[in-house]
Amino acid sequence: MEKNANNHKLRICVATCNRADYSKLAPIMFGIKAEPQFFELDVVVLGSHLIDDYGNTYRMIEQDDFDIHTRLHTIVRGEDEAAMVESVGLALVKLPDVLNRLKPDIMIVHGDRFDALALATSAALMNIRILHIEGGEVSGTIDDSIRHAITKLAHYHVCCTRSAEQHLIAMCEDHDRILLAGCPSYDKLLSAKNKDYMSVICMWLGEDVKTRDYIVALQHPVTTDIKHSLKMFELTLDALISFNKRTLILFPNVDAGSKEMVRVMRKKGIEHHPNFRAVKHVPFDQFIQLVAHAGCMIGNSSCGVREVGAFGTPVINLGTRQTGRETGENVLHVRDADTQDKILHALQLQFGKQYPCSKIYGDGNAVPRILKFLKSINLKEPLQKKFCFPPVKDNISQDIDHILETQSALAVDLGGTNLRVAIVSMKGEIVKKYTQLNPKTYEDRLELILKMCVEAASEAVNVNCRILGVGISTGGRVNPREGIVLHSTKLIQEWSSVDLRTPISDALHLPVWVDNDGNCAALAERKFGHGKGIENFVTLITGTGIGGGIIHQHELIHGSSFCAAELGHIVVSLDGPECLCGSQGCIEAYASGIALQREAKKLHDEDLLLVEGMSVKKEEVVSAAHLIQAAKLGNSKADSILRTAGTALGLGVVNILHTMNPSLVILSGVLASHYINAVKDVINQQALSSVKTVDVVVSNLADPALLGAASLVLDYTTRRIY
Repeated sequence: MEKNANNHKLRICVATCNRADYSKLAPIMFGIKAEPQFFELDVVVLGSHLIDDYGNTYRMIEQDDFDIHTRLHTIVRGEDEAAMVESVGLALVKLPDVLNRLKPDIMIVHGDRFDALALATSAALMNIRILHIEGGEVSGTIDDSIRHAITKLAHYHVCCTRSAEQHLIAMCEDHDRILLAGCPSYDKLLSAKNKDYMSVICMWLGEDVKTRDYIVALQHPVTTDIKHSLKMFELTLDALISFNKRTLILFPNVDAGSKEMVRVMRKKGIEHHPNFRAVKHVPFDQFIQLVAHAGCMIGNSSCGVREVGAFGTPVINLGTRQTGRETGENVLHVRDADTQDKILHALQLQFGKQYPCSKIYGDGNAVPRILKFLKSINLKEPLQKKFCFPPVKDNISQDIDHILETQSALAVDLGGTNLRVAIVSMKGEIVKKYTQLNPKTYEDRLELILKMCVEAASEAVNVNCRILGVGISTGGRVNPREGIVLHSTKLIQEWSSVDLRTPISDALHLPVWVDNDGNCAALAERKFGHGKGIENFVTLITGTGIGGGIIHQHELIHGSSFCAAELGHIVVSLDGPECLCGSQGCIEAYASGIALQREAKKLHDEDLLLVEGMSVKKEEVVSAAHLIQAAKLGNSKADSILRTAGTALGLGVVNILHTMNPSLVILSGVLASHYINAVKDVINQQALSSVKTVDVVVSNLADPALLGAASLVLDYTTRRIY
């Protein structure tokens, strides 16, 4: 049986101020209530929960069967800056009596609202330990300042993302008192989408509304620029009216400026418009279903950039209120708008799309981690906070068991022969690798990918890795924006116009990225290899075929039709051998493994391959390896073929130098070490003097395809600016 660090039950006070923070606190409250042998729960309700204009949302707490110990009316009406200050003051006057009566061991405070600042201030001054939920995040408006102020008052911290954890460490918080748990609301979100939802949609939007054919709008005032936020809100309503889709619009929160926003709604007749349903509050369980099946969500609520990502619903984030938040690729930002046209265009771009679900803010297991963390708190430890001033500890993620959970990626490499899946850590360590023969048909191949990924994701728990997403390296031309293989190489059959992202993301509930194997090799070098910190470099893969990737100004070049860096098809001779692409004289027709195998077979058929010390069995297939062995043993014809291949590759590199002018060329793959000297010789003989100083090196990465696929996940930034 689990034990806590104390000899008595922990008395925990959870104070909730509004509908938004209750959605995060409720899962924790249910968890505390479910373990009465460890905890006693006291619930304090204050803020806009108790105001009729904001839906009297304290009722949903009662409906969840929680006993409310105390109700505190702390909101001073006026909805302006002075009213917010007066509300904080009123809460500070009323809270000491409540806390004196309850005498909690720990006060749980959520987020960044002005009510939460009053709670944290009161508890800190009364020597009550504070556990702060969602500290370390960055957004916009006064919320940032309030959130970080609460962080300084809090004794323990539960954060949702690795970035937030690093921000807390940078703010000199004790790393041993920080838990990277994920967002508690995700515990409910990730299991919610498959529940009955049509009745919820019909209840709030009408019987005639279909899934993916309505909008959810939720916009709050920006307290640091109320005038601009009102203008943005007015333009949003104009755009929604013009867009002509059924819209569920929620009234804004209690912040300064909300009264003026309501006036704008009434001025435009939103409450009586046939396309709009204006409501004060929607219960969280129902709200989840509404946003999960909406065609789009629009506004500036943190819900849009956080929770909605769990469903892949398109989001249009307006203005600066969430500036700095980590967002999934489903979020399109409209930072500023002078007319409704920009917002209307964003609606046209986003409405009805479906994105991969995002787990940036949680994996569905936050509450068990938080409860375990609470049990580990030793009340005998000194109450006084200790700050850890620089230098801070290394980048370590600590869960409740004080065990390192390695942030990792699932990497998939689709080769012509083998299909490989690996768990790859943030440092490029291949923790576990699985290999199977690549099936010949599309259906069998996709089934095997899913099976291997599921197996690897399950094993990740046992090896203490937290999977952030799936990266896929495959041959052929790839549209990385959509996760689609457009055209495959001849080595992989039935692999054109294939959507890899959707089925894998749906099955694993993880974001998925896909790119060409040559591009992945370049990304691997940029993150883990010789290309680390290099602004401009080119990677050439020398294997079965010839491929590569180009990094220019630290970014991967895809080209207008995703065909950049097909380096194997640079033509170096007008009358050279035929290439698999149909052309003649390509580098690949000279220097690839297939080309060398072709030449080796010709020599073998003419009895010119084998020399003393070599033998080929009857059933053995002649390969490029035999040609290389023969050259090493003194076969002049084999050596001549290799020198020609190296010269062809060198001429291709010279063309690249004259076109891209990189500072580094990295030769990767099994043939790289055999070509390096020939390539350098050709550069010295053929290149312009201004590019002869380029560094040419052989890759030191053991598995660039898998490492590159992993780097798609580990390095990908999903923010988009509109």
